[in-house]
Amino acid sequence: MNRNPHLNELGEFLKARRAERNPSDVGLRGGQRRRVPGLRREEVALLAAISTEYYARIEQGRLQASAPLLNEIAQVLRLNDDQRTYLFELAAKENVRPSIPGDRQRVDTQLQRMLDDLTATPAFVIGRRTDILAWNQLAAALWTDFARYPEQERVFVRLLFTEPWMRELYADWEEVTRLAIAQLRMESARYPGDPRLTALVDELSARDEQFRQWWTEHDVAMRGKGTKKLRHPVIGELTLDWDTLTCATDPEQNIIVWTAAPGSPSHDALRLLASWAADSKRTASDTNA
Repeated sequence: MNRNPHLNELGEFLKARRAERNPSDVGLRGGQRRRVPGLRREEVALLAAISTEYYARIEQGRLQASAPLLNEIAQVLRLNDDQRTYLFELAAKENVRPSIPGDRQRVDTQLQRMLDDLTATPAFVIGRRTDILAWNQLAAALWTDFARYPEQERVFVRLLFTEPWMRELYADWEEVTRLAIAQLRMESARYPGDPRLTALVDELSARDEQFRQWWTEHDVAMRGKGTKKLRHPVIGELTLDWDTLTCATDPEQNIIVWTAAPGSPSHDALRLLASWAADSKRTASDTNA
């Protein structure tokens, strides 16, 4: 009998979160030495007030749990807000199968115009599967002109693994990459079985052991805001804050805007980079003319 992929993923996710919890985290005594880390199934079942067999069937992808029971299990495993969102997204897909998106998303003219008007602020638009859909001139100067890549390779998480310059650019490459994978895993809950996402995961799993390991950890995260340190070949070290805006016409398009604290060295460096990028563009235009 073929098991439902949504329930399989839900079970694997619960298993990964259970492995992260110590008995002391949930008010239990550690007891004898354990062969594997984390809570045992019977301990989760006990705290959720269900039988061990019933909980085992949920983890094995053989049973659809009710929303109240999933809420109880989420409390037992101390899931954070992002993890709870992912859990309930997966559970909902059992009853309502979403259509799998086909064509690549497109950025409308007004949004591209807004990006272009941000002359002192790098920004790009990221879509499903971390596709890079649009960017402005300063983003091209800070990262790369993404137009150099075919559309199917213009994928942020893919570039993190395939391009050496991405590893050089991010001082905290592992942290950035693990977060990108967690965000990709979160997005995958909306369209389990998406063939393009499956192909991307298969490709990166085959070519990079780190990706394979981090993907199987089932970490999830919403795209929000944060701070990153970059090492740019032209302007040196930068500390930039990033924020996520949602496109009104397509909520699955996120605008990532990067800024620096006013008066900081990074703020001045961005303006220097903007000037350098503008000069480079004028030089290229004159050469073509």
